[in-house]
Amino acid sequence: MTGLGRGLGALLQDSDKVNTPRTAARIIPSETIGGMSEIELELIESNPYQPRTHFDHEALMELADSIKVQGIIQPITVRQLGPDRFQLISGERRLEASRSIGMERIPAYIRSADDQQMLEMALIENIQRENLNAIEIALSYQRLILECSLKQDELGARVGKNRTTVNNYIRLLKLPPVIQAALRDSQISMGHARALITIHSEENQLAIFNKTIDEGWSVRKVEEEVRRLGTTSATASNPAKNSVPVQELKTLQFQLSSLFGAKVSVKSNPNHKGEIKIPFASEEELKRILDTLKL
Repeated sequence: MTGLGRGLGALLQDSDKVNTPRTAARIIPSETIGGMSEIELELIESNPYQPRTHFDHEALMELADSIKVQGIIQPITVRQLGPDRFQLISGERRLEASRSIGMERIPAYIRSADDQQMLEMALIENIQRENLNAIEIALSYQRLILECSLKQDELGARVGKNRTTVNNYIRLLKLPPVIQAALRDSQISMGHARALITIHSEENQLAIFNKTIDEGWSVRKVEEEVRRLGTTSATASNPAKNSVPVQELKTLQFQLSSLFGAKVSVKSNPNHKGEIKIPFASEEELKRILDTLKL
């Protein structure tokens, strides 16, 4: 089976039974699980675990036109619920495009999967093969961790990403809803969002976000403003510390916050003594920090 990420491929466990006779209905599971058949579209239910919430209509029509000419290049994947009942695992765009042009049957791989495997396969297939926005990816990662009981390193292995990348996406869900919506709608980039999330105050996050939208700030400009805001706050709260290299400390704080995926605190006194605090809210977060430190 080609075109699948290593995580999904491992989950599906392809069989060598690729020459199974094709029928349209009442397929016997023992003869077809792991193989491919042609199935009537009316027998296939949608995937209730589909993470994508929006399909571009124009792109769907382009796919339908391609199917008219070339046919289905890559079969969809389903699981069999009964003799005349199937449920989609992956390939919803191909299924919908085929329905739109009046196709009666579609080639499909038939797999055995329980509900949790359905969720995991659907999420991973979409993450790897669809153009999901950053918030949809973050929500998919979160669902895999919470509903499939995966740890961040296990999730990273399945989707081909390191733990830091996975954590950077999940942290986006801590942003105020209006900023999440802007990221989802491509008004700001992932770089903008990662800079904004290091700000402790939601009020300040929204203030910089609004300027970013109104004035078209670049990621570099947002990062500079975040560092300037940190410097101003530290100086205003304790003028006696003006002799301390506050800008350098705040730059370090910003870099450490990005590295550990936490709101790191860096403090120093006029004698250049101080402390670095890395907060964690769970055993999983502590493990992630220790792994980053290679401890």
